[in-house]
Amino acid sequence: QVQLVESGGGLVQAGGSLRLSCAASGSRFVFNAMGWYRQAPGKQRELVARITSGGSTNYADSVKGRFTISRENPKNTLYMQMDSLNPEDTAVYYCNGVVLGRDYWGQGTQVTVSS
Repeated sequence: QVQLVESGGGLVQAGGSLRLSCAASGSRFVFNAMGWYRQAPGKQRELVARITSGGSTNYADSVKGRFTISRENPKNTLYMQMDSLNPEDTAVYYCNGVVLGRDYWGQGTQVTVSS
């Protein structure tokens, strides 16, 4: 059974940094694509950043230049370095992975940025 587990969320002041991690287990295959999504209260879940197995990345405009996504393919481990955080980044952050045509999600980790 494929599982994704996020870690690294927390409370930080505006201008601070956090590093999120996502550990995948249960798959013998490298995920085709992995990404981070977030959902703020009262809003829809949105894509934050995505990375393919080949290393191609794309980011939401709101985080370009501040967030950096990376991965370790053999381990299907995903990271996201988040710098210059602001209160608008407050949300639950979810790890997503696609393998063999199926989507998998983590349980989410809370990121709260105080002003």
